[in-house]
Amino acid sequence: MSRTVPGPARGVLNQRLDPARFVHLREAPSAELAPWVDHFWHVGWDLRGLPDQQQQTLPHPNVHLVVEDGQARLWGVHRARFNKLLAGRGWAFGIKFRAAAFGPFWGQPVSRLTDRSIPAAEVFGPAADALAAHAEFPGMAVLCAQAEALLAAQLPPPDARAQAMGELVERIAADPGLTTVDQLADIAGIGVRQLQRLFGLHVGIGPKWVIARYRLHEALALLQGGQARPDAELALRLGYFDQAHFVRDFKRMVGQAPAAYVKTQA
Repeated sequence: MSRTVPGPARGVLNQRLDPARFVHLREAPSAELAPWVDHFWHVGWDLRGLPDQQQQTLPHPNVHLVVEDGQARLWGVHRARFNKLLAGRGWAFGIKFRAAAFGPFWGQPVSRLTDRSIPAAEVFGPAADALAAHAEFPGMAVLCAQAEALLAAQLPPPDARAQAMGELVERIAADPGLTTVDQLADIAGIGVRQLQRLFGLHVGIGPKWVIARYRLHEALALLQGGQARPDAELALRLGYFDQAHFVRDFKRMVGQAPAAYVKTQA
């Protein structure tokens, strides 16, 4: 039975890459790792003979273990737009931890990893470097099996508070009507200041950022799928008071206004 994760990846700004030259695969983890891992992913490209291509994403509030160029590194939540210049031929493999699920492995506030990376061996020991020992991409089956074995051997005890914060992130992602930190604090049954502290400790970034990021992901998905127009109605649908604030946030993170972005994806 296939473990492929269904649906397009959210937050990818350029959805028009040639599938003959660029591949993006996502595989679900085993049931044992499902509480900790969102999915495994692979990107590969072959642009030999073609101009370099800029790929951009709006990252999610997740920690990733990324294997690329012979290195295995852990990357914290990346607040800005992520830019990657694709040139020649290459590949990368990654483990996307569920929101708030990485902290128990590390034993430190996840905010200490925000906007930075560290060698994966610092957390998972020398076995993590074995993931990066492949000169050529060995296939998803091989790397997923290695990643499963690496994490299964080091699973931490469950952390109820971390799990609760992860569930709040999932609530934000699933409910476009959830647009304020006050709403989220009411759902959690705690004060705003405590919620902010717990998000920094377990998620690595504040709840206001998470809400704003998922609303932009929703905007991108609707615009890319032709399900909405870049107008005031979309802004209100996403919880903005007016279109000007939506356009400002969209342009700041995506690099262009919604209407201009739609034209580039036509």
